[in-house]
Amino acid sequence: MAFESLSDKLQNIFKNLRGKGRLSAEDVHDAMREVKLALLEADVNFKVVKKFVKETEQKAIGAEILNSLSPAQMVVKIVREQLVELMGGEPAELTLKPSNQVTVIMMAGLQGAGKTTTAAKLGGKFKSAGRRVLLAAGDIYRPAAIKQLQVNAEQLGLEVFSLGTEHSPVEIAKAAYQEAKDKSYSVLIIDTAGRLHIDEDMMKELSDIKEAVPVDYTMLTVDAMTGQDAVTVAEDFSEKVGVDGLIITKLDGDTRGGAALSIRAVTGKPVYYAGMGEKLSDLQEFYPDRMASRIIGMGDVLSLIEKAEQTADLEEQKKVSENLRKGQFTYDDFLIQMNQMKKMGGLSSIMSMLPGMKGFDADAVDQSQFDRIEAIILSMTKKERSNPKLMNPSRKRRIANGAGVDISEVNRLVKQFEQMQKLMKQMNGMRKHGGLGNLFGKNLFRGGGIF
Repeated sequence: MAFESLSDKLQNIFKNLRGKGRLSAEDVHDAMREVKLALLEADVNFKVVKKFVKETEQKAIGAEILNSLSPAQMVVKIVREQLVELMGGEPAELTLKPSNQVTVIMMAGLQGAGKTTTAAKLGGKFKSAGRRVLLAAGDIYRPAAIKQLQVNAEQLGLEVFSLGTEHSPVEIAKAAYQEAKDKSYSVLIIDTAGRLHIDEDMMKELSDIKEAVPVDYTMLTVDAMTGQDAVTVAEDFSEKVGVDGLIITKLDGDTRGGAALSIRAVTGKPVYYAGMGEKLSDLQEFYPDRMASRIIGMGDVLSLIEKAEQTADLEEQKKVSENLRKGQFTYDDFLIQMNQMKKMGGLSSIMSMLPGMKGFDADAVDQSQFDRIEAIILSMTKKERSNPKLMNPSRKRRIANGAGVDISEVNRLVKQFEQMQKLMKQMNGMRKHGGLGNLFGKNLFRGGGIF
């Protein structure tokens, strides 16, 4: 995650505060100085950091904090609240027109920010919400951009309007808008050309499109990995073209993430979405409160719940739930949960959203183990998968040969599975009484869980 280094530093600061029974004004001041350094190292805008630290320190030195029985927790609470405010407070909601009208969204941004891919991702989100979406290929200077948009659109089941590279972007935008109206599309997303740097031609082109077509939202795509340059780019676009909202890409990458913390405060424009991976489904609504929780190590269970629900095969999960209610858990159920975890981005993605899992090194887990487990289960007969009690030495040898593994691996899986059965029965009991759900939280496992 982009904020991993910042998150580590903040948690160390909070850990030092927890060792103190009471906090003096000097304690708070020292802690805020460390917070300031951590934010600057994360490439957060200097003016933003200065204002953030000043306001946070003022709140933390109040009598409520100094006299609190748990002062360190109160400081954490205040820092989180300030981070939420810094990133915009309430989540920004992109409001579409009624389905019988066309909402026009123009994508803007520098070359390499992920604008074309993001246009398709955004279209996919609107389609899943029941909208008819048309993508317009307006980047005529990079022929590969048209092909890229078409390939991504095909994967998502979206239509692309293209006039090739022989017409101007303004002509393409006008024709696409007419096409959207004539064929009852309710969302038109116009992909535009980017440049390696901001220039007058690009800005004029975008302005001309806005004059020719009734653009409802100009969405600027910025790359989180460019740090403060992303903030500068956002300021320039906002000033010269007019920007209604922002999409920050590559927030899952190895970057300091300062752009996400600075950009709302500097530009005054809301961040609508965050790109969290390479897959076409990896575009998430930007929730300041959830992002703040992840930054200070509190996890993001709500996003994990939503991810589980979006990727779940409802019929399969229903079967798992029914088995669990009967106190049963089969190898088929286990396989379903493994596949669900893969759809959610794997173990690393899941653990990054869970509170208390900051030190968990998911990369240290041998991912090929999951492939071997799947091979072992698929080498079982249908009866063996549905009735684990049938397992005996001769069946285990046959399964090991079929999966191409040593019999010790089969024995290990059987033992782990038996432990998993007991755990699932316990978790099912807790779920019935409003506890943890099947494993991590209610709703998350309305359909059966992950593991």
